[in-house]
Amino acid sequence: MKNFKKAMKMAGICSMAVVMMAGLAGCGGKAGNNVSSGAKNAAKIGFTAALTGGAAAYGKSEEEGVRLAVEEINGKGDFPIDLMVDDTKAVPAEAMNATKKQIQDKASILIGPMTSNEAKAAGPIIQNAKVPSLEISVTAENITDMGDCIFRNSVPESKNIPQTVKKTHQLLGYQKAAIMYAHDNEQHVTAQKYFKKTMEEEGVEVVDVETFGSKDSEFSAQLTNIQTKNPDVIVVCSYYQEGSRILQKMREMGMNQPVLGDNGFVSPELGRMAGSAADNVYVSSMWSAERKDAKVQNFMDAYTKKYGHAPDQFAASAYDGVYMAVDAMKRAGSTTDHKKIRDALARMKDFKGVCGTFSFDDKRDPVVDLILMKMKDGKYSMVDM
Repeated sequence: MKNFKKAMKMAGICSMAVVMMAGLAGCGGKAGNNVSSGAKNAAKIGFTAALTGGAAAYGKSEEEGVRLAVEEINGKGDFPIDLMVDDTKAVPAEAMNATKKQIQDKASILIGPMTSNEAKAAGPIIQNAKVPSLEISVTAENITDMGDCIFRNSVPESKNIPQTVKKTHQLLGYQKAAIMYAHDNEQHVTAQKYFKKTMEEEGVEVVDVETFGSKDSEFSAQLTNIQTKNPDVIVVCSYYQEGSRILQKMREMGMNQPVLGDNGFVSPELGRMAGSAADNVYVSSMWSAERKDAKVQNFMDAYTKKYGHAPDQFAASAYDGVYMAVDAMKRAGSTTDHKKIRDALARMKDFKGVCGTFSFDDKRDPVVDLILMKMKDGKYSMVDM
């Protein structure tokens, strides 16, 4: 460990100017640009996300969070990082190719893939190579069951959804619910199962379940079916693109019930696209800019200064992910021994990030508190329970 720290310190000192210039250049460049620290023995972080395509809003937020963290760490000069960035377009085959490429390029640790469908496809590749992977916004079930090298700092739907249901049921007192979900996305299929299960456990009657495709743009038939059942609350499990159109159509049809969303609804893009139709939407999130915490406020200030807009959950979670990866490599005393890095990540306990205080359970899922959020006037705010 002593020699490792000395080597890293010397590399940082020798490359301080290069680090700062490369970090700034990489972080200000186009999506997909790599960042080189200029140090020979730099840690190599491989980051994959959908930087183009239908899920790009999530991916770009994650990229911004990752680049800010790398810039901050490289700016200190004592732990140089080379960042490899690949666009997966939210396509499983692209995620598999990007993962193979980054493994071949000797990544110390992987951050990604971004979506549950991609994670399912790339998981066997990651596990076979025995390279530790920290997945940022993957919430479908059984992701970490693919192998002991796969971790995530995103809360799985089995832990997220029950909190959303129990808190909103206590708050709103609804008795009848209807559910709509995207049938062709692993995350949303999983989410609707836990919404239905938890609502029934809470004594809520699920009066209708409707499905749609993630590329659909017309939802009148499903909403008409739901309207005839007159539920007290409506659940929508989808990304924000379909979700915003569903919300607009609901309000147009005079359906003013509160709406519960899964992780796909957490993006601020939902409010921007749906406008006032998104009012009265509830989600659970690890992240809130309203937290009275110095680490949160420092991140908010740095992020807003750099990018000109506030971070969302995906940016914050990705930012934490880089610091988690670096923490594991430092405690492992290595940037090249994948087993030591994996083992150090597994031992992580009470890591203080901007999204809260994290530990990993025995399935390598995060143990972290969630916050109930409500959309009003295009913005999410914490709900005082």
